[in-house]
Amino acid sequence: MMDRLTSMAVFVKAVDLGSFAAAADALELSGPMVGKHVRFLEGRLGVQLLTRTTRRQSLTDFGRAFYERCRLVLAEADAAEALAADQLAQPRGKLRVTMPVHFGRRCVAPILLELVRQYPSLELDLSFNDRFVDLAEGDYDLAIRTGALDDKAGIVARRVARQRMVVCAAPGYLKARGTPRCVEDLARHEAVVYRRSGRIRPWLFPSEEGTAEEVTPANRVRLDDLDAIADAAASGIGLAWLPSWLVRERIRAGTLVQLLPDRRAFLYDAYALWMQTPHLALRVRLAIDTLAAQLADLMN
Repeated sequence: MMDRLTSMAVFVKAVDLGSFAAAADALELSGPMVGKHVRFLEGRLGVQLLTRTTRRQSLTDFGRAFYERCRLVLAEADAAEALAADQLAQPRGKLRVTMPVHFGRRCVAPILLELVRQYPSLELDLSFNDRFVDLAEGDYDLAIRTGALDDKAGIVARRVARQRMVVCAAPGYLKARGTPRCVEDLARHEAVVYRRSGRIRPWLFPSEEGTAEEVTPANRVRLDDLDAIADAAASGIGLAWLPSWLVRERIRAGTLVQLLPDRRAFLYDAYALWMQTPHLALRVRLAIDTLAAQLADLMN
């Protein structure tokens, strides 16, 4: 009994090369054996795939459709075998990742650097920038992005972290201006806010209805650097709304105080993005899985 997948591969090769003889040479088979594989498929399907004369062969209408499906099936089979091989292999080659500056440097990079220490055949190229990179240009294997994502064809996204956003201020500011007890109190305070590409990002607070309540407090200082915002808040200029991982040590040291502790925090998602492909390289899949597993511990 002939193997159906092997017969599909022989049929595709015969179509690609234009003759049974060329397929036989490429596959190191006899010409009659190539014909036997094609006839096996035709007998199984009950439909003619090729019309053959002494000079040429051509696909039937059904044969053309079946050829396209066979190519997909064979590609998936190759990807499945490669996946199995990866389980026995070590990640190797260059992993190219682009990520936001602060989240990347503080949270993502240490995890990826540990992978390099663990796997000697793995190389790492990291880029720290807050601009959105087009993965289709081919410069990066993986992009780490935070916040809402655009729905772009050919891009796969996986959430790898949920950043807990907190409102905080310096003790000196609170002594002079008072401590806000609810979201509505924020309107009576000065704030240091994040601004990028000319747009001020509102502060978000989950509501009981499941939506996000947007608040844009009064502000005279607008920065596009999260560390600079934390420094400005610690100096007493105003309130700040920042990821908990960024201000955790300042809060522990007492230079910042977390406000509205009873209000549920907004979770600002971080994603890994990559180009859709039948077979994701082991080094890329390992990086994604490791980030998803370890970033959660850093977000508290």
